[in-house]
Amino acid sequence: MSTWSTQDTPIGPFTAVVDDDGAVLASGWTSTTDDLLPLIHPTLRPTSLDRAANLGDVTDAVRAYHRGDVHAIDDVPVRQRSGEFLQHAWDVLRTVPAGAPVTYTEYAAKAGRPAAVRAAATACARNAAALFVPCHRVLRLDGSLGGFRWGLAVKRQLLELESVSD
Repeated sequence: MSTWSTQDTPIGPFTAVVDDDGAVLASGWTSTTDDLLPLIHPTLRPTSLDRAANLGDVTDAVRAYHRGDVHAIDDVPVRQRSGEFLQHAWDVLRTVPAGAPVTYTEYAAKAGRPAAVRAAATACARNAAALFVPCHRVLRLDGSLGGFRWGLAVKRQLLELESVSD
């Protein structure tokens, strides 16, 4: 049985869907699971969901992060499924430190495929576990924000929080 919860944050409502073992399946700045469930790989997508006021470690990490402890999210387990490169690229994203964003080109190189800038961008676009897999830490070559599923205002606020907290 998977569980979901929405927490109020200074950036807006943040919802997470977790598997029965506490691993994040999907998350983002939304108040509904309707925005999240389609992002979960079909083999991981829950057939039923329970709502909870608190998701334990996940809720604690979300609250601590938004209070300025940008490392609170680092050890929260995440479960996503896709092809080999995307799964590897998501793992690499978790190594990009808060306060030190990288460009898509740098991210592609970190993922071991320096010429695969579009594939790196695809990994960001298909990331279901926003915040915990910090795709917001990837910028365009010129330093501009690029895209973000939850909006550029949210991405800007996350980067600002991380730049003063670290």
